[in-house]
Amino acid sequence: MELFVLSMPIRGMAESGSIPMAKNPAHRSSRPTIYDVAREAGVSKSLVSLVLNDSPLVSEAKRAAVKEAIARLGYRPSWAAAMLATSRSRMVGLVIDDFENPWFVALLNGVREVMGPQGFQVAVREHYQLGDRTMNAIEGFLDTQVDALLIAGEPRHTFASPGIPTVLQGNRLHGIEGVDRVLADEALGVRLIMTHLRQRGHTAIGHVTGVGGSAKARLDAYIESMTEAGEQPRYAGEENETNEEGGYLGTLELLDQHPLVTAVFAANDTMALGARAALRERGREVPADVALAGYDDSLLAQARFLDLTTIDARGYDVGRACGQVLLRRLENPDKEPETIVIPTKLVVRSSTSGQPHR
Repeated sequence: MELFVLSMPIRGMAESGSIPMAKNPAHRSSRPTIYDVAREAGVSKSLVSLVLNDSPLVSEAKRAAVKEAIARLGYRPSWAAAMLATSRSRMVGLVIDDFENPWFVALLNGVREVMGPQGFQVAVREHYQLGDRTMNAIEGFLDTQVDALLIAGEPRHTFASPGIPTVLQGNRLHGIEGVDRVLADEALGVRLIMTHLRQRGHTAIGHVTGVGGSAKARLDAYIESMTEAGEQPRYAGEENETNEEGGYLGTLELLDQHPLVTAVFAANDTMALGARAALRERGREVPADVALAGYDDSLLAQARFLDLTTIDARGYDVGRACGQVLLRRLENPDKEPETIVIPTKLVVRSSTSGQPHR
C-alpha cells in the first residue's frame, strides 16, 4: 500500500511568518524538461529523444553532450510522456502467489537484471481476497496497460493469450494458450532429493504437499520415485496452502497417518519451516530423529536454524530467462512460443545428516 500526504499550510501560520509563502509562482523551482536539456546541450529535442532511447543514429560527441546536460540539470525522463509518445508503458507486470515466499525475490532480481537495462520497470502483484471478491492480479495489470506479463502464480482458469507478450513461469494447474513458458526441472529436483535420502538409508520417506501446479508436479515425481523403488508413497496436505501453516498442518497429518517415517520432504522451503515445528511438537528432532528436506533453496533454507537440505530451483536464473524471453517476444511478437527448462541441483545441509531410526 502506498501512502500519499498532501501538505497544506495551517491557517494563521503563514500570516505569522512561521511558514514562508511563495510570493511569485514563477520563482518556484521547476522540474527540468527535455527542452531544457536540448537548450543546455545545443541540440534539438528530437536528438535528445534519440539519446534517451539509445539510438545508434547519434554521434558519440552529441551523445556525450546530451548526457552531460542531463547530469548538470538533474533531468529525469517523464514516464507518462514517454508512454504517450511511444504507446508503451515500459512496465512489466509480475504476478506471484505469495509475497511471503522468499523464492520470488530471486526470481524478481533475475527479471530486473535483464529488463532494467532495457528501460523496463517490474511491478509485482498477487491475487488476493477483498471480502467475497477475488482481486485478480492479471486483470489488474491488463487494466493498467503494461507492456508484458510474467505470470509466476496460478491463473484462476485456463484462457487464451492476453494479447501482450506473456511468459508463464513454472508448472501451473491452468495454462495460457499460445504463450512462452520458463520453468525449472521439478522432476529432476525431486529425483535428486529422493536419491539423496535413500543414500542416507531412508526408505520410509514422507512428503508434505499442497495446492498448485508446482506442488502437484513435485508430488507426482515423488509418487513415481517411491513406486519405482517398490515403496509405499506416504503423503499428506493436498488441500493446504504451500506456506508455513500448510507445512505444519500437513506434517501433523502425515505423522498421524504414517508415524514411522524417518524422512520428510516438503514441497518448498517455507513448508519445511512449518514441518520442522510440527516435528518438534511431536517430540522428533531434526536431524537426530528424522531427516528434513525442502525445495527452492530460498534464503530461508540457508538460515542457521533450518540449515535445510533442499533443491536449488534456480530462481535468479529462471528470472533472467523469463526476461530474455519477454525481450525476444517484444521484438518479434509473431514468433512461435518457446519453452525453456532450467536444470535444478541438490544442495546438501545438516537437516539430513542424521541416520534413520527404524
